[in-house]
Amino acid sequence: MIGVGAFGRNHARVYRQLEQQGEPVRLLGVVDCDVARADEVARDFNCRSFGSLDQLLTTHSEVQAASVTVPTVHHLEVTRSLMMAGVDVLIEKPVATSLQETDELIELAIAGKRIAQVGHLERFNPAVRATVPLITQPMFFEVHRLSVFTPRSLDIDVVLDLMIHDLDIVLSFVKSPVKEVRAVGLSILSRKTDIANARVEFESGCVANFTASRVSTEKIRKLRFFQPRQYISIDYGRQDVVAFTVGTDSPPATMPSVNPQIGMVKPPVKEEEPLYAELKSFLDSVRRRLAPIVPLQDGRRALALALEIVDQIQKHGERIDLERLTRQ
Repeated sequence: MIGVGAFGRNHARVYRQLEQQGEPVRLLGVVDCDVARADEVARDFNCRSFGSLDQLLTTHSEVQAASVTVPTVHHLEVTRSLMMAGVDVLIEKPVATSLQETDELIELAIAGKRIAQVGHLERFNPAVRATVPLITQPMFFEVHRLSVFTPRSLDIDVVLDLMIHDLDIVLSFVKSPVKEVRAVGLSILSRKTDIANARVEFESGCVANFTASRVSTEKIRKLRFFQPRQYISIDYGRQDVVAFTVGTDSPPATMPSVNPQIGMVKPPVKEEEPLYAELKSFLDSVRRRLAPIVPLQDGRRALALALEIVDQIQKHGERIDLERLTRQ
């Protein structure tokens, strides 16, 4: 584990859990520049602590895999060192700060034949997994990801912090190039954009509206989309999905409906912690030398769209002279 802040600690917890359940994995150690924090996490999960990555790599030459959960600005430096040392990596989202950095990581992974996965956690949400078989031709998305304010991840704006989860999911569902992006955003409690809305149109004709906020009074994580004769609603938090299908040949209903022409179905969802599923999948890719479910190329696509949204937010602010308006 490289970086054991709030989310990195969760990675350590799950790795230790997998080890205790008899999975062929051993948590060797945790690395953090905050030595006291590293020591605390190491005590909690029965492993060694290190104050630097160099210290870990020179002490434990048998390290085979690592999670990188340091701030995004350090992803390239840390991941480069790991891959050059022969270590497979899971990199928390966003994969890097720029497309150029991401391309360097892709080249390093290819040259070193390393397994490199991006931590787009919602791919492993049971509700998302249950939805994949239902996808035909999505044409319209409405996505909301709202969270209360916390002091974490303030080095990046809400698009790269929260919205990028949904960008990755929609890109994986639509599988079409982006045609046009429009976006607006505001800084509320930090120096970065804290609330944002984006409208993305794809070459397929599909349109997706995204809203992300980290200054909400409630926590909402929902994705809804329409495709021919069908409406599907996903609640990430409840790990719940409901499909409404119009027509006499719709699937047998599993829920009561007010209209006999509309079949309401709740596909079976296997309850599982997404992080547990993600790390187990990553370790399986490492052992079997298989391409990960979320490769660096997918992380790059999500990052490219997120950066375009950030750019459009900036351009919109310049057009309306947002800085002057906020001073009034």
